[in-house]
Amino acid sequence: MADTINYQLAHFVASYGAVSQIPPSTCPEVSFVGRSNVGKSSIMNKLFGRKGLVKVSSTPGKTANINFFEADGVHFIDLPGYGFARRSKAERERWARLIGDFFESERSFNLVVSLVDIRHDPSALDHQMIEYLQEGGFTFVVALTKADKLSRGKRAQQAAAIKRQLNVPAEDIIVTSAEDGTGIADLKGVIVERCL
Repeated sequence: MADTINYQLAHFVASYGAVSQIPPSTCPEVSFVGRSNVGKSSIMNKLFGRKGLVKVSSTPGKTANINFFEADGVHFIDLPGYGFARRSKAERERWARLIGDFFESERSFNLVVSLVDIRHDPSALDHQMIEYLQEGGFTFVVALTKADKLSRGKRAQQAAAIKRQLNVPAEDIIVTSAEDGTGIADLKGVIVERCL
């Protein structure tokens, strides 16, 4: 296998409403998880170099299923965004179960990309997610999104603060922007390292 992934080959595979529907892992997998309005779809589209492959929603919390994409023999998994208040309690609980069931299933978790908005302190749910990944022994990186909204100095300051708050090593934090492409090459590097 080459030591790069051809993202031009990226395509949608399938959408699943329950973990029991998902076929077993047959290739390396990269899972994306984060709050509903963190910019998950935008970062994935930037990674794939495709504008609308992963549906970007004007209503946060729209992804209610687990969506699989594939590029060059690697699966990219878009998990439902967590913590969006405008959905019913039952729907929020279904998502929490879906994410929980997914991480508890037997899969090749080569890398989990946990997305956190760089402009704000991590939410209680962000903390829970990171603790869950740490306790479960998952290999993960924290991608800080929307970096283009801050000055360079402020980015560094926020990244350092979030690193401390989440108790994550500096090398596991990537400052990213779907707008100007900041950090996308670094993210691709980690994906290759973990998947190939």
